Amino acid sequence: MSNDAIGRRELLRVAGLMGLGAFSLALTPEALAQAQARVTRSPAQRRTVVIDAGHGGIDPGCIGYSGTYEKFVAFDAAQEIARLLEATGRFHPVLTRTRDEFIPLQERVVRARAVNGDLFLSIHADSIPDHSLRGASVFTLSEKASDASAAALAAKENHSDVVGGVNMAGQTPEVSNILMDLARRQTNNLSIGLARELVTKLGTEVRMLEHSHRSAGFAVLKAPDIPSALVELGCLSNRDEDKLLRNAAYRRKLADGIVGSVDAYFAHVVRV
Repeated sequence: MSNDAIGRRELLRVAGLMGLGAFSLALTPEALAQAQARVTRSPAQRRTVVIDAGHGGIDPGCIGYSGTYEKFVAFDAAQEIARLLEATGRFHPVLTRTRDEFIPLQERVVRARAVNGDLFLSIHADSIPDHSLRGASVFTLSEKASDASAAALAAKENHSDVVGGVNMAGQTPEVSNILMDLARRQTNNLSIGLARELVTKLGTEVRMLEHSHRSAGFAVLKAPDIPSALVELGCLSNRDEDKLLRNAAYRRKLADGIVGSVDAYFAHVVRV
């Protein structure tokens, strides 16, 4: 991981621990060096990849063509991704939920940051009005949505005033903007690199939607210090893809593509 990435993460963590008002005065070079030493990874150390199975509990997510609940498809796929990541010996996968339970969006981000995640992948399955459309897609964070459908998908998540586990309520806009700019600039760049790898690797395994990388203001992607992406495994609204997503062998193909993208991300996007 680059020094810039480490510095970005530690700037945010020190600010959160010390209070934003003290942020600009108390972060000495010595303190930053100590913070960097705590999070530096050697190539031999396993990277922590947080796998977030969307929805759960009282929230079923979308309901597919056959009555399939998104929450079950996402959970089964997340477990398979975690299993394959663990099998590589290079990654430490952490599931945000290990059973059928409801977890608020911000709590998912908090859990990812609590385990010092190096990467965050939120796993979902889509439902769209045109039932003839099918294919996987990838989303990254953007306050300005890339298109109307991306905006609609993220609209329900745009009301929160808690960004990535750091409560911005009560802070001046100037302080909040400076902090978030420092924390998110490189994180967003890394997230875009991750999305490109996801689109490439998934595209070798399964069918992708046209314009398969899009962006919108998803609350679950707002951890400012963890590169993040949301993966729509396919369209449950399409009869054929609904059937595929209920098939364990097809979910294995999706998991293979995602694990390959994680490998490629750390090999090509992140500079250790």
